[in-house]
Amino acid sequence: MRDRYPGYDVLDKRHTPSWNEVTRRVIDQRLSISREPNFFSEDEWLTLNAICDRIVPQPKDRPPIPVAALVDDKMAKDRTDGYRHYRLPKMQDAWRRGLSALDREAQTRHGGRFHTISVAEQDTLLLQMQKGSLDNPAWDGMPCTVFFSERMAHDIVAAYYAHPTAWNEIGFGGPASPRGYVRMSFDKRDPWEAAEAKPGGEDEARRRNRDVG
Repeated sequence: MRDRYPGYDVLDKRHTPSWNEVTRRVIDQRLSISREPNFFSEDEWLTLNAICDRIVPQPKDRPPIPVAALVDDKMAKDRTDGYRHYRLPKMQDAWRRGLSALDREAQTRHGGRFHTISVAEQDTLLLQMQKGSLDNPAWDGMPCTVFFSERMAHDIVAAYYAHPTAWNEIGFGGPASPRGYVRMSFDKRDPWEAAEAKPGGEDEARRRNRDVG
Protein backbone atom coordinates (compact mmCIF):
# COMPACT_ATOMS: atom_id res chain seq x y z
CA MET A 1 0.00 0.00 0.00
CA ARG A 2 1.41 3.41 -0.95
CA ASP A 3 1.96 5.72 2.00
CA ARG A 4 -0.15 8.68 0.93
CA TYR A 5 0.61 10.67 4.11
CA PRO A 6 4.26 9.92 4.97
CA GLY A 7 5.35 10.93 8.45
CA TYR A 8 1.78 11.55 9.61
CA ASP A 9 0.50 10.15 12.89
CA VAL A 10 -2.88 11.39 14.05
CA LEU A 11 -1.94 10.57 17.66
CA ASP A 12 0.48 13.52 17.55
CA LYS A 13 -2.64 15.69 17.84
CA ARG A 14 -3.39 14.36 21.32
CA HIS A 15 -2.18 17.43 23.24
CA THR A 16 -2.96 20.08 20.65
CA PRO A 17 -6.09 22.26 20.18
CA SER A 18 -7.28 19.66 17.66
CA TRP A 19 -8.44 17.28 20.41
CA ASN A 20 -10.29 17.91 23.63
CA GLU A 21 -10.56 15.65 26.67
CA VAL A 22 -13.64 13.85 25.35
CA THR A 23 -11.84 12.98 22.11
CA ARG A 24 -8.76 11.76 23.99
CA ARG A 25 -10.92 9.55 26.20
CA VAL A 26 -12.80 8.00 23.27
CA ILE A 27 -9.59 7.31 21.34
CA ASP A 28 -7.92 5.78 24.40
CA GLN A 29 -10.86 3.38 24.73
CA ARG A 30 -10.54 2.31 21.09
CA LEU A 31 -6.79 1.78 21.41
CA SER A 32 -7.14 -0.32 24.56
CA ILE A 33 -10.04 -2.47 23.41
CA SER A 34 -9.95 -6.12 24.47
CA ARG A 35 -8.89 -8.62 21.83
CA GLU A 36 -11.16 -11.23 23.41
CA PRO A 37 -14.92 -11.32 22.71
CA ASN A 38 -17.37 -10.02 25.29
CA PHE A 39 -20.51 -10.61 23.24
CA PHE A 40 -19.91 -13.27 20.60
CA SER A 41 -19.41 -16.94 21.40
CA GLU A 42 -16.12 -18.64 20.54
CA ASP A 43 -17.58 -20.10 17.33
CA GLU A 44 -19.13 -16.77 16.32
CA TRP A 45 -15.84 -15.02 17.06
CA LEU A 46 -13.90 -17.27 14.67
CA THR A 47 -16.43 -16.67 11.91
CA LEU A 48 -16.52 -12.92 12.51
CA ASN A 49 -12.73 -12.62 12.33
CA ALA A 50 -12.65 -14.56 9.06
CA ILE A 51 -15.32 -12.26 7.60
CA CYS A 52 -13.46 -9.14 8.70
CA ASP A 53 -10.29 -10.43 7.03
CA ARG A 54 -12.16 -10.64 3.73
CA ILE A 55 -14.18 -7.42 3.95
CA VAL A 56 -11.24 -5.24 5.03
CA PRO A 57 -7.99 -7.13 4.31
CA GLN A 58 -5.10 -5.34 5.99
CA PRO A 59 -1.46 -4.73 5.04
CA LYS A 60 1.20 -6.87 6.69
CA ASP A 61 3.62 -4.02 7.44
CA ARG A 62 1.73 -2.64 10.44
CA PRO A 63 -0.23 -3.99 13.43
CA PRO A 64 -3.76 -4.85 12.29
CA ILE A 65 -6.78 -2.82 13.32
CA PRO A 66 -8.85 -5.01 15.70
CA VAL A 67 -11.96 -4.83 13.54
CA ALA A 68 -13.72 -7.86 15.01
CA ALA A 69 -13.08 -6.59 18.54
CA LEU A 70 -14.58 -3.21 17.68
CA VAL A 71 -17.70 -4.89 16.26
CA ASP A 72 -17.91 -7.10 19.35
CA ASP A 73 -17.64 -4.03 21.58
CA LYS A 74 -20.52 -2.37 19.72
CA MET A 75 -22.68 -5.46 20.24
CA ALA A 76 -21.70 -5.88 23.90
CA LYS A 77 -22.56 -2.26 24.68
CA ASP A 78 -25.67 -2.28 22.46
CA ARG A 79 -24.58 0.88 20.63
CA THR A 80 -27.29 0.93 18.00
CA ASP A 81 -27.34 3.29 15.02
CA GLY A 82 -30.69 4.72 16.08
CA TYR A 83 -32.42 2.99 13.18
CA ARG A 84 -32.52 -0.37 11.42
CA HIS A 85 -33.78 -1.83 8.17
CA TYR A 86 -37.35 -3.04 8.53
CA ARG A 87 -36.43 -6.52 7.26
CA LEU A 88 -33.74 -7.09 9.88
CA PRO A 89 -34.22 -8.11 13.51
CA LYS A 90 -32.53 -6.08 16.25
CA MET A 91 -28.81 -5.59 15.81
CA GLN A 92 -27.46 -8.36 18.06
CA ASP A 93 -30.02 -10.88 16.82
CA ALA A 94 -29.22 -10.09 13.19
CA TRP A 95 -25.52 -10.72 13.79
CA ARG A 96 -26.05 -14.00 15.61
CA ARG A 97 -28.43 -15.28 12.94
CA GLY A 98 -26.21 -14.09 10.10
CA LEU A 99 -23.05 -15.71 11.47
CA SER A 100 -24.85 -18.98 12.12
CA ALA A 101 -26.42 -18.98 8.66
CA LEU A 102 -23.10 -18.26 6.95
CA ASP A 103 -21.47 -21.16 8.78
CA ARG A 104 -24.35 -23.42 7.71
CA GLU A 105 -23.93 -22.29 4.11
CA ALA A 106 -20.19 -22.98 4.27
CA GLN A 107 -20.75 -26.41 5.77
CA THR A 108 -23.35 -27.37 3.17
CA ARG A 109 -21.50 -26.02 0.13
CA HIS A 110 -17.85 -26.56 1.09
CA GLY A 111 -17.79 -29.08 3.93
CA GLY A 112 -16.53 -26.84 6.74
CA ARG A 113 -17.31 -23.78 8.79
CA PHE A 114 -16.61 -20.40 7.21
CA HIS A 115 -13.27 -19.81 8.92
CA THR A 116 -11.94 -23.23 7.80
CA ILE A 117 -12.68 -23.03 4.07
CA SER A 118 -10.38 -21.47 1.48
CA VAL A 119 -10.17 -17.72 0.90
CA ALA A 120 -11.59 -18.19 -2.60
CA GLU A 121 -14.56 -20.11 -1.16
CA GLN A 122 -15.07 -17.44 1.48
CA ASP A 123 -15.10 -14.70 -1.14
CA THR A 124 -17.58 -16.65 -3.24
CA LEU A 125 -19.96 -17.06 -0.30
CA LEU A 126 -19.74 -13.37 0.56
CA LEU A 127 -20.43 -12.43 -3.05
CA GLN A 128 -23.41 -14.77 -3.09
CA MET A 129 -24.64 -13.19 0.12
CA GLN A 130 -24.30 -9.73 -1.39
CA LYS A 131 -26.30 -10.84 -4.43
CA GLY A 132 -28.97 -12.50 -2.30
CA SER A 133 -28.41 -16.03 -3.59
CA LEU A 134 -27.88 -17.81 -0.25
CA ASP A 135 -30.94 -19.71 0.91
CA ASN A 136 -30.12 -21.96 3.86
CA PRO A 137 -33.09 -22.27 6.25
CA ALA A 138 -30.85 -20.83 9.00
CA TRP A 139 -31.47 -17.37 7.57
CA ASP A 140 -34.98 -17.77 8.99
CA GLY A 141 -36.57 -15.12 6.81
CA MET A 142 -33.77 -12.56 7.12
CA PRO A 143 -32.67 -11.57 3.58
CA CYS A 144 -28.98 -12.32 3.28
CA THR A 145 -28.41 -9.39 0.92
CA VAL A 146 -29.94 -6.95 3.40
CA PHE A 147 -27.86 -8.40 6.23
CA PHE A 148 -24.76 -8.03 4.06
CA SER A 149 -25.27 -4.37 3.15
CA GLU A 150 -27.18 -2.96 6.09
CA ARG A 151 -25.56 -4.79 8.99
CA MET A 152 -22.42 -6.80 8.23
CA ALA A 153 -20.52 -4.55 5.81
CA HIS A 154 -21.88 -1.47 7.54
CA ASP A 155 -20.57 -2.43 10.98
CA ILE A 156 -17.25 -3.83 9.76
CA VAL A 157 -16.29 -0.89 7.56
CA ALA A 158 -17.43 1.61 10.20
CA ALA A 159 -15.31 -0.20 12.81
CA TYR A 160 -12.23 -0.11 10.57
CA TYR A 161 -12.48 3.62 9.89
CA ALA A 162 -13.19 4.44 13.54
CA HIS A 163 -9.62 3.49 14.44
CA PRO A 164 -6.66 5.95 14.41
CA THR A 165 -4.56 3.60 12.26
CA ALA A 166 -7.13 3.96 9.47
CA TRP A 167 -7.15 7.73 10.01
CA ASN A 168 -3.41 7.78 9.28
CA GLU A 169 -4.04 5.99 5.99
CA ILE A 170 -6.60 8.55 4.81
CA GLY A 171 -5.07 11.64 6.39
CA PHE A 172 -7.97 12.23 8.75
CA GLY A 173 -7.34 14.28 11.87
CA GLY A 174 -10.23 13.14 14.00
CA PRO A 175 -13.17 15.27 15.13
CA ALA A 176 -10.94 18.37 15.52
CA SER A 177 -12.70 19.71 18.58
CA PRO A 178 -12.32 22.46 19.70
CA ARG A 179 -10.15 23.68 16.80
CA GLY A 180 -12.43 22.65 13.93
CA TYR A 181 -11.74 22.94 10.21
CA VAL A 182 -11.59 26.27 8.39
CA ARG A 183 -10.56 25.74 4.76
CA MET A 184 -13.54 23.73 3.54
CA SER A 185 -13.39 24.33 -0.22
CA PHE A 186 -12.22 21.71 -2.72
CA ASP A 187 -8.55 20.70 -2.55
CA LYS A 188 -7.78 23.02 0.36
CA ARG A 189 -6.25 22.05 3.70
CA ASP A 190 -5.70 23.67 7.05
CA PRO A 191 -2.09 23.82 8.30
CA TRP A 192 -2.96 21.26 10.98
CA GLU A 193 -4.27 18.72 8.44
CA ALA A 194 -2.18 15.96 6.89
CA ALA A 195 -0.43 16.71 3.61
CA GLU A 196 -0.95 14.12 0.87
CA ALA A 197 2.19 13.08 -1.01
CA LYS A 198 2.09 13.49 -4.76
CA PRO A 199 4.37 11.20 -6.84
CA GLY A 200 7.90 12.49 -6.31
CA GLY A 201 6.82 14.78 -3.49
CA GLU A 202 7.05 12.36 -0.61
CA ASP A 203 9.88 14.20 1.17
CA GLU A 204 8.02 17.51 1.05
CA ALA A 205 4.83 15.88 2.40
CA ARG A 206 6.85 14.21 5.16
CA ARG A 207 8.35 17.57 6.15
CA ARG A 208 4.94 19.21 6.27
CA ASN A 209 3.43 16.35 8.24
CA ARG A 210 6.09 16.71 10.94
CA ASP A 211 4.58 20.12 11.69
CA VAL A 212 0.97 18.93 11.82
CA GLY A 213 -0.54 19.20 15.27
